Formats: sequence, C-alpha cells, structure tokens
Amino acid sequence: MSHGVHAVQHEVEHQIEHEEHGHGGGHGTKPAENQNKKIALLIAVIALFLAFSETLGKSAQTAALSYNVEASNLWAFYQAKTIRQTTLQASTELLKLELTKVDGGSSSDAIRKAMTERIDTWAKQAARYESEPMNRPTPKEVNLDPPYGEGRRELSALALAAQAKRDTAMERYHHYEVASAVYQIGIVLASSAVITGMLALAYAAAGLGVIGVIFTAIGFFAPHAVHLF
Repeated sequence: MSHGVHAVQHEVEHQIEHEEHGHGGGHGTKPAENQNKKIALLIAVIALFLAFSETLGKSAQTAALSYNVEASNLWAFYQAKTIRQTTLQASTELLKLELTKVDGGSSSDAIRKAMTERIDTWAKQAARYESEPMNRPTPKEVNLDPPYGEGRRELSALALAAQAKRDTAMERYHHYEVASAVYQIGIVLASSAVITGMLALAYAAAGLGVIGVIFTAIGFFAPHAVHLF
C-alpha cells in the first residue's frame, strides 16, 4: 500500500477519534459517528481486498520471471542441439561423397551431380533460416504439459509451454496491478468522505471496490479474457 494511502488513513483515524471524544458537540454528532464508522468498515474491507490483490500480483510476477528464465534456458538448449545436428548432417554428407570416391563406383559426373544437389539443398535451408514467417501459437493451442525429453521436438514443446505459462502469469499480474490501483483510489475516496462528510465519495469508493473485485476475479479465473497491455 502506498505512503499516500497510509497518510490519508491516519487522518481518518484521527478524525474518528476526534468525534468519538465529543469535540463535535451535542447529540448531533451521533449520526455522523455512525456514518464514519460505516465508512471506516468500508475502508477496512477494501484494504483487505487490496492485500489479496497485491499478494497475488507479486506471486504472478515471480512466476512470470521464473517461466521466462525456464523458456530462455530451453531455447538455448534447443539451439545447441540444432547446431550439433547441422554439424553432424554436414559431416555425414561429406563422408558420403568421400565414400563414393573411394569405392570408385560412380563417375565424376555423378559425383558432381550429387554435390550440386547437396549445395542446392543447403542453399534453400540457409534461405529458410533468413526468413520463415509463421503464425504465432495462441495459449489455447499450446500443450501446457508436454512429454519431457531432450530432443529438439521435446525441447521446443517444453519451451513453448513455458512461454505460454509466462504470458498467462503476466496477464494475471496486469489485472492484479489494475485492481490494486483501483482499491487504493477507493480507499482515498472513502477516507476523503470521512474528512469532508460527502457521502458521494463513499459511494464512489464502494463502486471502485466492486470494480477492483471484478479485475481480481478476471485475473484469477480468466486472465486472457481481457487484454490490458
């Protein structure tokens, strides 16, 4: 909770204590005291939901960072496997050509043709590495629990799953952050209602509390339903 919200709450507590000790004078202060106690209860409820939202937001942020590191490590392992595979494939093709020369069963034209075909294939692969557009997989299309393995396919599936989990955690984090901001504004408005006596501010604070609960629920149950950032 921000220092500004704490300062306003301390001012509200001072105001309520001031009225409870009778400095407002007479029986006319009774309705005001009851009203302020109700607003104080509203502030306490909003502060409770604010604590939940901030705790969930911090947890989602930590999970997003963890999944991001996991995805980076998996993709690095995937790249290392790809380099090893390409090196072995190239070496295998060269050895095949050398074996053909040693056996002497093929003419120079056949060897030249085989080498030309291999050059063309490698050139096409190099062009594919330069540009290979594809549709980004959506979280619903990604298997979040792929089989474990250290092959390129398994590593790719595991990395995509980690990325999908990271994106979900970030969506949750954004919703919880918005909810926390709404809760804090609601607390400030409710506190201002105690100080100024304007009930409209208390109703506005209650409305913001409801909005905060909605954002918290979306972040918890359906983080991809509303895209904020």
